Amino acid sequence: MYKKQMTVQRILCVGMLIVCAVIFLYSLGIMTDLYDALYNTIRNPEKLEKTTVTGSRIYYDMQGFNRDFLHASIGMLLLCVVLFLTNTHSRRKYYIGNYTAVALVTAGGVGFAAWAHQQIEMYKAQFLQINFEELAANAAKKKSLYTDSTFWFDVHYAVFGLLLLGIALLIANVIWKCVLMKEEKALIKQGKGAVA
Repeated sequence: MYKKQMTVQRILCVGMLIVCAVIFLYSLGIMTDLYDALYNTIRNPEKLEKTTVTGSRIYYDMQGFNRDFLHASIGMLLLCVVLFLTNTHSRRKYYIGNYTAVALVTAGGVGFAAWAHQQIEMYKAQFLQINFEELAANAAKKKSLYTDSTFWFDVHYAVFGLLLLGIALLIANVIWKCVLMKEEKALIKQGKGAVA
């Protein structure tokens, strides 16, 4: 049973690292369409109200969030590396370092997902306030991208859903590990009792 459990824990740790890498890539791409569609609508970055498209200031409003989102995604990647530094992916028995690593990934991931969801939904609502008729006219005139798609906002449900699923599986793995360790201790105790 330990072999199966250790295979699963290795897969989970690698999977968490992959999910965090996907979140990092998402943080790099979340503003791609906004840049292509809205950057040239702002006449003067010092006066964001002066724009050819009502509501296009979201491109500048999101800059701080995008920077923080990128930093947080790097932080999550580093937290997942802690799983490997503590040998959580390959250790037969877990010690305090392994439980701490899982707890850090859990707390960091849940907090990150909650914060990012709230921010992304807020900016999605702001994006939907754009005057898309003006944006379409601007795109035709300047031969730039026109989009009214909320894809880059909506995909966070899938990305962070994977993160939360991975966290739930990590916790289930720890419970499974604890049960196996308890059973092993009981078997060792029974064996010692039979020898005595």
